[in-house]
Amino acid sequence: MNASVPVSVPRLTSLSHGGGCGCKIAPGLLTELLRGVPAASPVAALLVGRETGDDAAVYRLNDEQAIVATTDFFMPIVDDPFDFGRIAATNALSDVYAMGGRPLLALALVGMPIKVLPAEVIREILRGGEAACAAAGIPVAGGHSIDSVEPIYGLAAIGLVSPREVKRNSDGRAGDRLVLGKPLGVGVLAAALKKGALDADGYRTLIETTTRLNLAGAELARLPGVHAMTDVTGFGLLGHLLGICRGSQLRATLAIESVPLLPRALALAAAGYVTGASARNWASSADSIVLAPRVGSPQQALLTDPQTSGGLLVSCEPRALPAVLAAFAAHGCESAAEIGCLADGAPGIDVA
Repeated sequence: MNASVPVSVPRLTSLSHGGGCGCKIAPGLLTELLRGVPAASPVAALLVGRETGDDAAVYRLNDEQAIVATTDFFMPIVDDPFDFGRIAATNALSDVYAMGGRPLLALALVGMPIKVLPAEVIREILRGGEAACAAAGIPVAGGHSIDSVEPIYGLAAIGLVSPREVKRNSDGRAGDRLVLGKPLGVGVLAAALKKGALDADGYRTLIETTTRLNLAGAELARLPGVHAMTDVTGFGLLGHLLGICRGSQLRATLAIESVPLLPRALALAAAGYVTGASARNWASSADSIVLAPRVGSPQQALLTDPQTSGGLLVSCEPRALPAVLAAFAAHGCESAAEIGCLADGAPGIDVA
């Protein structure tokens, strides 16, 4: 923990019932909750709304500019308040990058148990969020705070994108290749951390991946042949890929050996360090997914593992693959890998 924080403060993760993107409501339950909620009246300038469960809303200003608006917040995934702030802010900005946009500014969303956490701790959380936004080149221009039972932090983020470069999760095409920008396993490592089973190297890995901005998004959006994009967060790889499949009315084939994993993630999953969100994610999507017999329980858990501040998932033409991988590498995502493809067929996923 940061030296400026009193050592007697309770662990942040002990104050919440869940952490990071594992806090998200399961996709199946979310669908049920939204059923019957009337759709918004059509607005010609609203290029992306809630219809396909995309990462952010996009509103066209003119022929050259559109606003990207999003919000994301959650409870602590780590105990260090500065790291928690950095992770939450990085995760929130990811939705702007996933739409192909560039962030302009952010507003902080803060809910803290002010009778439990001293001011120094809350200040460190805010400072962490400011640091992530500074790395993205944007200010935290304001925000809103409440006194809450559990610690909550995140951002409302505003970005800018060309209407011609907006990348929805519903525009994949048959024959497209799928590229994942970051390795899986954040939820598994976080579960091990909460139970005291993650060593110092594992913690550094967790912080490094969750605080890496998805800066490649804006560059990827400009590449010819990039058709669809989303970021992999609380619903896990299978859940977010299923969103592409359903939105695009296509079927995906995923090559299990090609999916990049964080160091020790598979061993920790095999040892039982998995989250409850992983099981909820599987229950919400299992009817649309076929696993090859050789895909074991640890691999299944990682495919549905909630990724806090996860990587971008890109659907692109085969000829665009070298440029897509180069864009990821240029922005620090050297582990980016081709993991499968899209084809005609009933919306769903075959894991081979």
